[in-house]
Formats: sequence, structure tokens, C-alpha cells
Amino acid sequence: MGIFDTIKEAIFGKAKADEASTAPAAPAPTEAAPAPQAGQPAAAGSVDVAAVLDDAVAKSGQKLNWRTSIVDLMKALGLDSSLSHRQELAKELGYTGDASDSATLNIWLHKQVIAKLKANGGKVPADLA
Repeated sequence: MGIFDTIKEAIFGKAKADEASTAPAAPAPTEAAPAPQAGQPAAAGSVDVAAVLDDAVAKSGQKLNWRTSIVDLMKALGLDSSLSHRQELAKELGYTGDASDSATLNIWLHKQVIAKLKANGGKVPADLA
């Protein structure tokens, strides 16, 4: 599993877990409506990325600004946010710039991660989309 997949799973999996713990018991699936399979992507726009990340920040006990910082976004999810890990993520996402320019790399990564979360069914705030 790649780093982006780990980020996506941390957000989408957390949303599904929260949904399951607060939702009333669903009726048993019928032949007309098969049960969803584990690992299926969430329905478009069904995962509120901001709510999941805001909750993760609150639970972290740290002052993190995931809305502007890829480092803080990763920290909120309990992921390794080291430069080498971010460089690996950048390579995975197709970054072609200078990976040693961490400021430019971080800005690019944050935009790419938010865009990919949206493309994978996440609902992201309009100011970040």
C-alpha cells in the first residue's frame, strides 16, 4: 500500500467507523441489494474530509493546521511526516520538482493530496478544492 493509500484509508476508514458506530442497525442485505464489500470506495462526496481531520486534530491534543500544512495533515492522522516520507509520497504522486526544496514540495503535496481525496470520493471544503 502506498503512502497516499494510507492517508486515504486513515480518513475514509475513520469516517466509515464513525458512521457504523452512530448509525442504526441496517436491515440484512437482500439479493436485490448486496452487502458492500470491504475496501470499496466511498460513495462520491460521502466522506467529509474536513470533519474527519478536524476530529483527528482535536483528539491529537496538538495545535495542527491540516488545511494548509501537509505535515500537520499527516501528524493529525498519526502518520510519519518526516521529509523522507514526504519525498516518497511526492514521488508516488508524480512530483517532478526539486524534492530537496521542502517548502515548494510541501505546498504541492498538500494540493495534490486534497485533490486526490476529492477525486476518490471525499467531500473537501470549497476553499481547498
